[in-house]
Amino acid sequence: QVQLVESGGGLVQPGGSLRLSCAASGSILNINVMGWYRQAPGKERELVADITSGGSTNYADSVKGRFTISRDNAKNTAYLQMPSLKPEDTALYYCNAVMYGSRRYYWGQGTQVTVSS
Repeated sequence: QVQLVESGGGLVQPGGSLRLSCAASGSILNINVMGWYRQAPGKERELVADITSGGSTNYADSVKGRFTISRDNAKNTAYLQMPSLKPEDTALYYCNAVMYGSRRYYWGQGTQVTVSS
């Protein structure tokens, strides 16, 4: 029904920046919420940020004031701008999407973000 593909991860030094992209595709798309989650080694997957089709956003306390989630509905693409990266931001970042009228989450394959000197 829908596929999500993330890109933009990589290795960056503390204080550096990355911009993640998530492109959604499918024959029919009616996406309500798109979000970014991350999972660090030994930890559970956690919400980083999400955004509704109308542009309302939600951020984890750990990234609030630093990261910015955005969305281009026409392109079915979500972004996560990540400036001022810290070593504790190191994780596998996943894109997800929820369709209108459904509680099912669709997930991308993940993109690795590593913040290290």
